[in-house]
This record gives sequence, structure tokens and C-alpha cells, in this order.
Amino acid sequence: MSKGIILYQSKYGATKKYAQWLQEETGFDLMETKAANVRQVSGYETIILGGGVYASGIAGLSFLKKNMDKLTNKKILVFCVGASPYDVEAIEQIKKLHFKDGLRNVPLVYCRGAWNEDAMTFKDRTLCKMLQKAVGKKDPSTYEIWERALMSAVGQKCDWTDKKYLEPVIKFSQED
Repeated sequence: MSKGIILYQSKYGATKKYAQWLQEETGFDLMETKAANVRQVSGYETIILGGGVYASGIAGLSFLKKNMDKLTNKKILVFCVGASPYDVEAIEQIKKLHFKDGLRNVPLVYCRGAWNEDAMTFKDRTLCKMLQKAVGKKDPSTYEIWERALMSAVGQKCDWTDKKYLEPVIKFSQED
């Protein structure tokens, strides 16, 4: 049985960057989630899945949800990547919505990603503009953490990726 694999689904590159950093640190195999099959993945002791956060969902998490019954007795961790600063309440909300049943005890780590409206699809850029417009109608003193980050990133290219966010993931990968 092989030691570990990192599965990832990245839309704009930040999750892929974290997955590659993890591979460098752990020596684990690396694979895009959409190319993975459960028979292959079940041959690993440790499974780390990374995906971007989109509308409070995690890209690629469906692979685990669909296959948890075939991945029993595996060490599994999920890391998610988003443009907002870390917010305990937001992470707890994601866990509450998506980490039920077989995923209930799977650790979740948040890594801050990047923001580049020029690289976004038309649909994503339009949705972000609509969200910015809605948030812009609020009193800035009442903004939540993610709203402040959204409004300060308007029209900018930002990259908040940092290897420090992977420290708990690397520690998890080294535990027996």
C-alpha cells in the first residue's frame, strides 16, 4: 500500500499551487480529482483532498462523499481554498453543511487563495460583481470578514497563498 495521495480540484490555480507545495513537502502522489478512481485511491493509506470554496461548497468533495464507504480505515483530510481571510464561523458553516455522515470526523483546513477578476470566467466575474454591488449597499462598519475582503479586492489582482496555511496538513500527513 502506498503512503499517500493528494487529490485536488483547482479552477484558477491557487488550490493546484497548494497541492504542488504539499507534494514537495510530503512526497505523496498528486492527481486531479476528476482523474481519480476510487479503486486506485483506496490503495493509499493517507488521502488529502483540496478544492476551492465556491458558494460555500468545496470543489471535488463529492468524490469523497460518493466513495467514503470504500475508503474506511484511511487517514483523510480536506483542505479548502478561498479568497476570504480565515473565519471560524464560515468554516464551521461549511463543515455543518458538507461534512455529514462518513465525513463527520474528517479534518478541514482552510488556506487563503487568490483573487484575479481578469482570470475569472464571465459567469464568476458577473456573480462577484453582483455580490459586490449588494454588499456595497451595506454600511461598511457592519461588514463581515469576507465582505470586507471582497470589497477591498475589487479591481485588484491579489495572491494570499502562503505555505504557512499547509502546516496543519503537513503535520497530519506525518502522523501515524
